[in-house]
Amino acid sequence: MSRLLAVLLFALFSSPALMAQSQDADKLIGVWQPSDGRSYLKIDKIGNKFYGRVVWLKEPNEEDGSPKLDKNNPDESLRSTPLKGYRVMKDLVYDEEVKLWLYGTIYDPKNGTTYNCKIELMDDNKIEVRGFVGTAVFGRTDVWTRLQKKK
Repeated sequence: MSRLLAVLLFALFSSPALMAQSQDADKLIGVWQPSDGRSYLKIDKIGNKFYGRVVWLKEPNEEDGSPKLDKNNPDESLRSTPLKGYRVMKDLVYDEEVKLWLYGTIYDPKNGTTYNCKIELMDDNKIEVRGFVGTAVFGRTDVWTRLQKKK
């Protein structure tokens, strides 16, 4: 019985439809540059969720040479956290039906605010990242470019 169950589970999880879904979802993985050019964010997948962290800053240090910190974070205990390496995008999940990454959040260290987030793939090297409060109507969209172009 357990052998039959294992075979059925293998067949289910190795089906072409699920593999295609995973491949579409995984198109988000990579290093991206927001339109202002002041940072690079690396988006990775952990389980079935996508996360983005700061991997490069145009100005990584303060005038005194110390690393730039998350000084606007509403949680005072996090204000001493360096921005480089900080996870600013969390918990995005790919929705196969609408071809969007949804249900996650994006944090803006400039103002210390966390927004709901959705991402749409424009082509293999451009995404539209929308941060919003409540409904997506009330928000802002930025176009990010993949750093290492896919051919």
